[in-house]
This record gives sequence, C-alpha cells and structure tokens, in this order.
Amino acid sequence: MREFFETTFYGNTAMNWLVSLLIIAGSVVAGKMAMWFFNKIVKKLVSRSKTKIDDILLDMIDDPAILLIVTFGFWIGFERLTFSPEVDQWLYKGFYFVLILGVTWLIARIVDAFIAEYLEPLTIKSENDIDDQLLPIFRKSIRSIFWILGIIIALNNTGFDVGAILAGLGIGGLALAMAAKDLVSNVFGGFTIFTDKPFKIKDRIKIGGFDGTVMEIGLRTTRIRTLEGRVVTIPNSKFTGSMVENVTLEPTRKVVLNLGMVYDTTDEQMQLAMVILRNIVKNQTGTEETHYIGFNSFGDFSLGILFIYYITKGADILQTQTDINLEILRKFGENKLEFAYPTQTILTQQINP
Repeated sequence: MREFFETTFYGNTAMNWLVSLLIIAGSVVAGKMAMWFFNKIVKKLVSRSKTKIDDILLDMIDDPAILLIVTFGFWIGFERLTFSPEVDQWLYKGFYFVLILGVTWLIARIVDAFIAEYLEPLTIKSENDIDDQLLPIFRKSIRSIFWILGIIIALNNTGFDVGAILAGLGIGGLALAMAAKDLVSNVFGGFTIFTDKPFKIKDRIKIGGFDGTVMEIGLRTTRIRTLEGRVVTIPNSKFTGSMVENVTLEPTRKVVLNLGMVYDTTDEQMQLAMVILRNIVKNQTGTEETHYIGFNSFGDFSLGILFIYYITKGADILQTQTDINLEILRKFGENKLEFAYPTQTILTQQINP
C-alpha cells in the first residue's frame, strides 16, 4: 500500500493526489455546512434585529459565498500539486476568472436586493406611473452593467486582450445591427411607449385581436394577460404600427339595446315602455344621467325601441347590465308589455277555375 501511495502520476504521487482530492471534497462539505449555518442559525439571529439590511445581505451572500469557498478549496487542492508551467498558468487564470465572477455575482445580487427592498416600495407609493414602468428596466440594466464589467475585468485579469475583443465586437456590431433590425424597431417601439404613454401597467388594452391587462412593459416586448388568463408577449414594434385601444381610459361604457315590441302594442303602451326605461336608468347607481330612448323603427315583426345608457367608470359593468335587464324584464311583465319574436303571416287566396 505504501508503494502505491508513493507511485507518481502526472508528476505527483498518489498520496498528493489523494490529499488534494480530500481538500476539494472538504471544501464542498464546508460550503454545505456554511449554507446550513447561515440558514439555521445566523438568519434566525439576524431576524431579531430591527433593520432589514443585515437580512438582505445574508440572503444575498449565501450562494456566492459557497461558490467562493469551493473555489478556494479547489485552489488549495491544486496549488500544492506540481504541474508544468503551462498548466499552472491556466489554473491561475481559471481561479481568478471564477473568483471575479463570484464577486460580481455577489455584488449584483446585493444591489438588486436593495433596489427591490427600498426603491420598489417607493415607486408603488408614488402617484406617477412612469417609475413603475421604468423600474424593471432599471433593475435589468444595473444587473447587465455589473455582469458586463465583471466579465471584462475577469477576462483582462486572465490575460485576454479585452481591447481587441471589444474592437472585434464593434466591427461585427454593424453586421449584427443589420441582421437585428427587428430588435432595433422593437426597442424604438419601447421608447415610444414610454414617451407617448398610450397605456401603462395594469391598463386593459386591445391590440391585434388580443384583449387583456398590461403586466410588464420592456424595451423589446410587452406582456399582457388576456381575459382567458393567458400571457401574451407582443413585440413593441406592433404598438407603433397598429391601433391600440385603451379600454381603461374610457370615461364610461356605452350600452346599446334594441328592444322589439309586438305590433299589437298601442301608442300609450309605447309611451309607458319608454317611461319605464327612463326610470330604470335614473334609479340605477352605476349609470350616468345621460341616456337616450326613442321609438325608432317599424321592423319586419316588431316595433323598435332604441335604448342607450352609460355605465360609470369603476362600476361593475356586467352586474350593472344584469340589474338593468332584469328590471326591464320585470317591469315590462308587470305592465303587460310584450316583446316580439320573429313571426310571419301568410295570406292565402283561393282562385276559382
């Protein structure tokens, strides 16, 4: 057994490989123990404090801290082994790359948590709706900036020529922009939504056959939840090239009823029917005072009464219509006013030979 441990594999004895593997395994175990310690003990102690800052920090550092612990374990395990200069150089580069990305992940999580904890409640309390629309974009932009800077720093510290990479991206950017003209039009459409403000979050809109409530407005797409409960993602360019109906901005909901009375209805009964309709609107709390009622047609099988009324903003539209229709049915029945249904009279004449 001793001879086996003294055997050399790739420039290191089996004993050295075993010790390094145990160190790496120990770092993984240490990371798991650190997570358990944070979740079971530290968070309970911190939750007793009055401030939320320490809770936010603990919630955000647990995963990155475990990554850093495991990374240091790998570093200690491999650093004690002997490799060629080329392999050592790649190990150093890999270690610094992962280390910088771990720190970037930690900073990005902390900043995002502070935005969600302190900035988001302020936008909810404010009366201006533009901040509600811009906050999700601001959060995504901040995260992207931190990750871009972190990747650039990581690449620079591992020996890559970041300037040459950026120059190459700049040259390829023109070709990419030509191929991504739809993306550019969607982004400009997003800016148009923010400047013109045809709608805002929580508004009900109709566009392209979809009817729903706006959930999120992004730079590239807008998401709405339809009346069926489905989420539809619409490119912002559609809003600049199509007509958008903002249902939420309607001051009142116009309802048009065409009531058909039988031809046996007398003129006094027609007058009574219109009086009943007028009283029904006046006694409803969810309707505007403005309404229109008129005897407007002699139909094929009925005498037509046009009834137009308006439901006030904020009222339950469906319930208001139900209440009015039930009241019409009840009042007309009490006064023997009959609704017409399609009928046809056939006159026959006998022809004598």
